[in-house]
Amino acid sequence: MRQTIVAGNWKMNASKEAVNTLVMGILSGMADVKSKVIICAPSPYLSQAEALTTHSQLHVGAQDLNVNASGAFTGEVSADMIKDFGVEYVIVGHSERRSLYGETNEIVAQKVQVALDNDLTPLFCIGETLAERESGNMESVVSRQIQVVIDLVGIDAFKNIIVAYEPVWAIGTGVTATPQQAQDAHAFIRSMLAENNTDVAQATPILYGGSMNPVNAEELIGCEDIDGGLIGGASLKSDDFLHICKAG
Repeated sequence: MRQTIVAGNWKMNASKEAVNTLVMGILSGMADVKSKVIICAPSPYLSQAEALTTHSQLHVGAQDLNVNASGAFTGEVSADMIKDFGVEYVIVGHSERRSLYGETNEIVAQKVQVALDNDLTPLFCIGETLAERESGNMESVVSRQIQVVIDLVGIDAFKNIIVAYEPVWAIGTGVTATPQQAQDAHAFIRSMLAENNTDVAQATPILYGGSMNPVNAEELIGCEDIDGGLIGGASLKSDDFLHICKAG
C-alpha cells in the first residue's frame, strides 16, 4: 500500500521569521500525522529549514536544481549545493518553471536524471493547460511529459520518483479539478506507467497539485489513485497544511 505524501511548495514566499513560525507551527501538530510530510523551501532558507527539522518527522525539499554540477551559471543551484542542507527531495518541472522559464520536456527529464544520480528524490511535475484540456489533449500532453523521462532514465527509475499531476488551470486560481477529474487523470498516468511495468506503476506515488486545500483534501486523497498532494498556497499556513497532512 502506498503511503500518503504531502509536500508543501512555498514558492517565492519566505522570511527568516516566517519560516521559523511556519515550521514550528507544523511541528507542533505532527504527533498524529501518518503521512510523509515534505517542506520545499526557497534555496536561501534551506539551511534554516534543515536546522529546524533535525530529528523531526519533517523532510526537506528544494524547489529546483540545475543540471550542471558547478560552473558559470549565475543564480543557479546544483544538486550538491542543496544536498549540503539535508535536502532529500527536489521539485522538478513545475508548471511555473515550464511556462515562465521555458523548461522543455527534455530539460525536465535531464533534471530528473541529475536528481536521481545524486540520490535526490524528484517530485516530477506534469500537467496540461486549460487550452490543452479543452481541446481534448490532456492525455497526449501528459503522455509526452512522462515518456521523455522514461526514455532517458528507464521505467525502473520510477521506483525512486514521486509524480505530481498539476492541472495548470487549477494552480493558484482557486479552481480545483473535481475529484473525478483528478482521479481520472491519475488513473491514466498510472495506466501509462503500467504499460511499461505494472509493479512499478502500482508502487509509484502520484500526488495531486492543483489547489488542494483543507476543504477538499480528504475527498481528493480518498480517491484510489491519488496518493497525496503537492500544496502551494495552503502550505504557507501551518493549520491549513496540517489539516491536509491529516487527511491521509
